[in-house]
Amino acid sequence: MRPAPTRCPICQSEMEVVRLHCSSCDTSIEGRFALGQFSNLSPEQMDFVFTFVRCEGKINRMEQELELSYPTIRNRLHEVIRKLGFEPGRDESPDVSEETRSTVIADLEAGKITAEQATRLLRGEEE
Repeated sequence: MRPAPTRCPICQSEMEVVRLHCSSCDTSIEGRFALGQFSNLSPEQMDFVFTFVRCEGKINRMEQELELSYPTIRNRLHEVIRKLGFEPGRDESPDVSEETRSTVIADLEAGKITAEQATRLLRGEEE
């Protein structure tokens, strides 16, 4: 069985599922059905997701299995994340108050902290 196409071969608009059929009992249901977010992924991206799950999200295992570099795997993961409607790293940045940000920048400019320390502070890794 082949996967359902997600784009119209004529105009490239998004296709929608309007009929489901059970080959066992010959029942059919008509309506508008969502395919889900994963239907937006290309076959190559789906293979990548299956590999990611099989490797338990461990990029070093994916490097070995796919024989690709860490940056390449990371880029492909970011492509999948974007295709699913999210922005990579968006949830990773903590909310740093404007006051804290200003203090860190002032301390950096005054030479009280290093650039590395400032980066960690702005990432919320140090207090």
